[in-house]
This record gives sequence, C-alpha cells and structure tokens, in this order.
Amino acid sequence: MPDKPISRLRQRLIDDMTARRFSEDTQRDYVRNVRKFTAFLGRSPDTATSDDLRRFQLHMAQQQVSPWSINAAIAALRFFFTVTLERPDLIRPLRMVNEPRKAPVVLSQEEVARLLEAAPGLKYKAALSVAYGAGLRVSEVARLKVSDIDSERMTLRVEQGKGQRDRYVMLSPQLLELLRDWWRAARPQVWLFPGQNPVNPMTPRQLNRAVTAAKDLAGIAKRVSPHTLRHSFATHLLEQGVDIRVIQVLLGHAKLETTALDTRVAVNTVRDIKSPLERLGVNLASRSPPA
Repeated sequence: MPDKPISRLRQRLIDDMTARRFSEDTQRDYVRNVRKFTAFLGRSPDTATSDDLRRFQLHMAQQQVSPWSINAAIAALRFFFTVTLERPDLIRPLRMVNEPRKAPVVLSQEEVARLLEAAPGLKYKAALSVAYGAGLRVSEVARLKVSDIDSERMTLRVEQGKGQRDRYVMLSPQLLELLRDWWRAARPQVWLFPGQNPVNPMTPRQLNRAVTAAKDLAGIAKRVSPHTLRHSFATHLLEQGVDIRVIQVLLGHAKLETTALDTRVAVNTVRDIKSPLERLGVNLASRSPPA
C-alpha cells in the first residue's frame, strides 16, 4: 500500500525544522501537535484565525490536558505560525501555562543496587548501569556507540545530547568491566545497545519496560523510570559533597537552576546545613513560655 503523500504545508514545516537542525523527536512532536490542531479546526491550518487558536487552548484546558502537553502544543503552533506560515500576529492569544514542580523520585543506593541486580539480562543491566553510573538521559543511553567508550581517559562521549551538545562523562572502572562483559557476550558493532534490528539502537521504550520489570522484581514500590536513575545519580553526588556546578556539567544542563531542581531532594545536604537560628547564640528554649 503506497504511503500517504505529505501535504505541502507539512513538508514546509519539516523543511523549516530541518533547516534549524531540530532533533527528530522535536520534529515528530511539532508535526503531531500541528496535526491535532488541524483535526480540531476541521480545515487547513493556514486558514486559522487568532480566535481559532484561543479556542484550541481553551479546548485543551477543558479536556484536562496536562500543562506539559499544552505547552508542547503551544511551542509547536508558535513555530508553525511564526516561521512556516510567517503569521506571527496570530499567536498572541497563546499563553504558556505554569507546570507544577514536583520533587523527583530518588532511589537510595541500596534500592539502586537491587534494581540493577534485577535487570532482565546483561544488556539491560549494562544499559541501566550507564544511566545511573554516568547520569545519562534515556535517549543518550540508547544512542551510545561502541566508539564512545574511551578506556584510556576513562570517559564516555555523549554525542549530540539535549540541546545538540556533545559532552564527556566519567566512566568508572566497575562500569567499564560491566560494559566489557556485555561486549564480549554480544559483540555489538556500532550501537553499544542495539535494538531488535542491530542496524538501529534500542529504543527508550525498551529501556522503560526493562526498568518496570526490574522494579517489580526488586520489590520497589516507588514510581521508577530510567530518568529516576539520572535523578538518583545527581542526588547521590550532591550528598557526597560534589559541587553542584560539576554535577551541572556531568548532566549536560544549560542552566544551574535545572540541576538544582534535580538535586533538591538531597536529604543529607539539607539535613547538614546549619540554620542561621543556631548562630544567634541565644538559648531560646529556656526563655519560651510553656506551649
């Protein structure tokens, strides 16, 4: 069955994103969100008005769409109307919404050990160990290449991570030995963790399923995803006394605020901070009246 031809507008949107070197994931998200708006509109999106955009955002709010999804749709539509259609005047009604900031789930070191031991096979044990041992995003783990391992410098090269930036992260001796065990067992050629078709890397979805299976087998009640291992990596480093600016570089964060959000549940660090109240030199308890 022949593929459905791509419309002129959709191809122009893809070309505009490609020219700006948007990642494949971003391109898919933008196309999907413009398609959703088109379905809501019931006609070609190049005929939309400001009122149509206002109604679409109201529709998403009434449908209890998450703030994250609403903001993703707004970002896509702003690009589409500003760049592809060259109609920036239409997007004035679109407003980003506040996303609730929740403290990320963090595993204890003992829980991380149990999770890794319960991983379904050597391949996933190695991949999840990279996520925790180097603090990589799930997409970065999936797209690691064999050539990214530098055993002389004891580093892993993360090629074109988020924001299309390369960076280097630490490669611990224990992780190196585990990766060598995996290489000897599977002999991957290009991708360190190939997918079902070795031509392609494993997918983030495969890693998510592996984490869920390991979590259940390890008896961990917390909500755990591959990103939980990245949060745990950052938090455990902070609790060890590693400077937050160093952690920022390792995580590949452009802003220190993002790192601070990732590590704000570092219990040891919070507990060890001395309150300024303690520096007053006054015994408040002895002067306070009974409650």
